[in-house]
Amino acid sequence: MDQLSQIISKFSIQAGVFYTGKLCGLSSFEQNAIEGHIHVLKSGRLKVTGLSIGDRVLTEPSIIFIPRPQSHRLMAGADDDAELVCATLQYGIGNINPVTQALPDVLVLPLARAPQLLQNLNWVLSESTSAKQGHQAIMDRLMEVFIVSMLRHLIEQNKMQKGLLAGMAHGQLSKVLQAIQEEPGHSWTLDEMADIALMSRAKFAALFKNVIDKTPNDYLTDWRVSVAQKLLLDGKPVSLVAQSVGYDSPSTLSRAFQKKCQLSPKAWLKRMNE
Repeated sequence: MDQLSQIISKFSIQAGVFYTGKLCGLSSFEQNAIEGHIHVLKSGRLKVTGLSIGDRVLTEPSIIFIPRPQSHRLMAGADDDAELVCATLQYGIGNINPVTQALPDVLVLPLARAPQLLQNLNWVLSESTSAKQGHQAIMDRLMEVFIVSMLRHLIEQNKMQKGLLAGMAHGQLSKVLQAIQEEPGHSWTLDEMADIALMSRAKFAALFKNVIDKTPNDYLTDWRVSVAQKLLLDGKPVSLVAQSVGYDSPSTLSRAFQKKCQLSPKAWLKRMNE
């Protein structure tokens, strides 16, 4: 299985399309602890305010991808003729996961740079006018396909300068990332990772930190904890989860969990199930 498919299968993205059509007026989205958003401007003019990157006025078809919770507002007048598709985003293991950590706070991508995504978008819009049974579920799944296609575009075009997606676009580092993803329980050493990348230990460590923005050991810990979170949500006992992701005891896993989540595995699982 390819790397992106591995990540999506482990840390699912759930989209919920809640609006399709023309926008006239103001729509506000307050920050909460759960949802990110994606807004796709199909046509017209749109002003987006409140973003961490500052206000934006979009005059061409564009994607506004907000992977983590963030307050923002959409504004369009009657003459702006703004046609939108809007969806919420949730992730199987919460907002701190390999997908969101690989992305900036906000991503604005003109569709002209990714014309292949227009077909996915048109499928969503076509389904939005359907009165048939299951049309909401189909729209949601099609939006998830749209998001995965967008992530693939970012990798193939090497659009990310730092993080997991940047590493997946790097010929040597991608092999190391895939090996870790396939065997999180292996006792990985820096020398083994460097050998896979066909690099010296020092050169590999420096390159990994520069591209992934984490040391190899920190990335390994983050990946193991993320996999452990998925296994815990699947109902696996802590002792088995610890062994599966390369820790010799539940207490060792708990320390890694505490470092990343500021919670023990049991406390994190309780919060997720509330």
